[in-house]
Amino acid sequence: MVKRKSKTTLKKKEVEFKYRGYTLAKLKKMKIEDLAGLLPARQRRKLKRNLREGEEKLMARITTKEGVKTHLRDAIVLPSMVGKTVGIHNGKGFEYVEIKTEMIGHYLGEFALTRNRVSHGAAGVGATRSSKYVPLK
Repeated sequence: MVKRKSKTTLKKKEVEFKYRGYTLAKLKKMKIEDLAGLLPARQRRKLKRNLREGEEKLMARITTKEGVKTHLRDAIVLPSMVGKTVGIHNGKGFEYVEIKTEMIGHYLGEFALTRNRVSHGAAGVGATRSSKYVPLK
């Protein structure tokens, strides 16, 4: 007879984050040129052409301050941003987003939606006869 371990004694292993086989610590130590080789094509092209002036200023502010606001929705999330909070403009206001490891390689604008959900109400005044019909209980 084989003894089985009870479910309560089994522990879940904490899975360490890896991006394309590299840990977060190794990603932070990499040069931007080396990191660009790991990213998808569009992000690689942007990094190989170097960061723009505004993106360099944003990177400098993010490393020194907390809760930085930005309009740069097309800035790429880099490993040095992980753990920081960034206010991303959505066209009306700023949405504060905490940068997590899974966001590396994405654009900031992907995390601050620009359009609101629409929940439609009852049919309006100019509606057709069939759409006006609402059953009473």
